[in-house]
Amino acid sequence: MFGIDDFKKLKEVSKKTGCRIKLNSRRGLPFFLDRYKKRKIFFALLLLITALVYVESKFVWNIEIEGTENIENAEILEELKNFGLDIGAKKKDINPQDIINQIRLKRDDIAWMRIDLSGTNIVVKLAEKTKKPEIIKEDEYCNIVSKKTGQITKITAKSGTAVAKVGDIVEKRKHLNTVDIWKGNLQEQDMFIGEGEVIAKVWYSKKEKMDLKQVAVSKTGNTQKKYCIKLNNFQINLGKSLPKFQKYDTIVEDKKLKLFSDFYLPITLGISTYYELEEKEEVYTKEEAKEKLKEKLKAELAKEIENKEGITNIQINENEDKTFIEVEVIYEVLESIGTEEKMI
Repeated sequence: MFGIDDFKKLKEVSKKTGCRIKLNSRRGLPFFLDRYKKRKIFFALLLLITALVYVESKFVWNIEIEGTENIENAEILEELKNFGLDIGAKKKDINPQDIINQIRLKRDDIAWMRIDLSGTNIVVKLAEKTKKPEIIKEDEYCNIVSKKTGQITKITAKSGTAVAKVGDIVEKRKHLNTVDIWKGNLQEQDMFIGEGEVIAKVWYSKKEKMDLKQVAVSKTGNTQKKYCIKLNNFQINLGKSLPKFQKYDTIVEDKKLKLFSDFYLPITLGISTYYELEEKEEVYTKEEAKEKLKEKLKAELAKEIENKEGITNIQINENEDKTFIEVEVIYEVLESIGTEEKMI
């Protein structure tokens, strides 16, 4: 490969020797500009795109949230927006540390927070604060209250006075054990902390009705996609707006366009995927419907019951008609329902 200076020297040599020079290809910026010098629209468009990219690089076009578990990302985005950090915000107006300080002063559920700005992308990283359970000291006075509704099967008051007895049905938050005040002489009083163990039958139940004739909806496997381009509040639909299917389910996905890994543009490609659905009538026998409901209700209740070893009885109530079946499942569970509550 020869440079322009080398080519000039080669021409002088060819004149002296009588040789002819043939160029196979020409590369480089000078040749590129010479080739496209008459294409003014191309250069104008290239210049416009360059200017737009430069202008758009001054703004934030994407915000990512990392580290949330119990806090919704939408909450954090709303907090950021309240303090000036939103899609379309000027990067020069953003003070990450000031925003962090303001949010942490406002919220007590964030232990640590960081805002990284790269290109037109913002990454917000945070760690949620773990709430510590209230610890009652040995020298603090407390009551024993029921944390669930149930029928007491065993109650042991280690200190204080039991105000409920075996066989009583207590409701949630009812006092089971109170602090005694034992009077000695007139000069002193001794207070004892309410302490004890309470075991009770707790009931978990669910009821549901099911028609014997069911319309089952399933996907046929046929799909159709529609695309659109979103620019801020404007939307340009590409192609037909409605699918050819009579019944369908729709999944919408938005993909933000970017030039590089952290250089997002204010342009979003919207993809709507339509899944064709078909309906089929299914007829269940009464026994099939009963079993189906029992399995479903038992699975739902199993998620609610923590002490599965304490299950002492399962009761199933059924109600049937010509067109439907109704099933109720009741679990009876032995649980410790007493919890300490500090006296104010």
